[in-house]
Amino acid sequence: MDRRSFIKKAGLAGAGAAAATTLATPAISQNTQDMVIVSTWPRDFPGLGLPAQRLAARIAELTDGRFNVQYFAAGERVGAFDSFDEVASGNAQAYIGADYYWIGKHAGWAAFTAIPFGLTYTEIDAWTKYGGGQELWDELAGEFGLKNFACGNTGVQMGGWFNKEINSADDLKGLKMRIPGQGGQVLTKLGASTVSLPGGQIYENLVSGAIDATEWVGPYNDYFLKFYEAAKFYYWPGMHEPGAQIAFGMNKSWWEGLSATDQAIIQAACNEENARTMAETNNFNGEYLQRLINEHGVELKEFNDDVYAAFGSAAGEVLEEAKAHSDLAARIMTSVEEARASIGAWTSISDMAYVQRRNKALGI
Repeated sequence: MDRRSFIKKAGLAGAGAAAATTLATPAISQNTQDMVIVSTWPRDFPGLGLPAQRLAARIAELTDGRFNVQYFAAGERVGAFDSFDEVASGNAQAYIGADYYWIGKHAGWAAFTAIPFGLTYTEIDAWTKYGGGQELWDELAGEFGLKNFACGNTGVQMGGWFNKEINSADDLKGLKMRIPGQGGQVLTKLGASTVSLPGGQIYENLVSGAIDATEWVGPYNDYFLKFYEAAKFYYWPGMHEPGAQIAFGMNKSWWEGLSATDQAIIQAACNEENARTMAETNNFNGEYLQRLINEHGVELKEFNDDVYAAFGSAAGEVLEEAKAHSDLAARIMTSVEEARASIGAWTSISDMAYVQRRNKALGI
């Protein structure tokens, strides 16, 4: 897969819009629904764009032609970061993206993608479905005329690509890094200069020197963007997105006008893709990590305890500032903290403890 084709197809800086992909044949039922879906990722983007396209196609398939689904990748109808307004205004029916992109509108949005030192995939999935997360998400989204579901997750992310070694928190001062959401706020507190760029614009900025570092997702996603051509130090583990949840955000008025059956179909499709994206990511991350190391000379580095302690201190400040935004933001962040403590206590003696003991016993 050619990185330049990603950038070209993203269309974020170019003129002219690409044609949408129509994913369903014209329906003959009187219950036909036109459904325009816009995305924050370029077309055919491995790891994120492809699952978004897959979900759009699945909704068309499950509705058996009653939904005339048209999918637009980033830049084909609106820019990546304009997806929210396109759907909230009713110009499109749904977006697929990362809700922490919208923290400029409300601090609470961060929790429904990921917050630093937050929840892993299994934890955020549990919180969203059974710990009150969905209800809080509904309350927040409702304020903007939206209805949202989880439709993917990329798990614990890598710490990012750097063109120099990070041996202390002082090494972060003055660093120009692409990192959005609360993770970006953490780095800013530590003296870095952060920007939020759509996926299709990261490579060129890294190669040109406009930025010194970037995070994206993990080995499977990052491999195809060829960040290793500009930065050889690949750090782990990422503190900023321990379980990055992807959102399917719909115009609330449109959603409420659907039948109960069609609502159930959409929710089922989102649940299916939520699990499938995580499975796909986990399956391929190990393979592509080895390819990055063996084929491209990438140096895998672990953040040391001093750097992680600095991250933790700054993350605590960011969380408290988010709580101060509003009553709703405070309730959302407090709910995440409670889930981190309760669900996390189980995680520590189940998945985490088992994997550590298994790998030690087997010498993995």
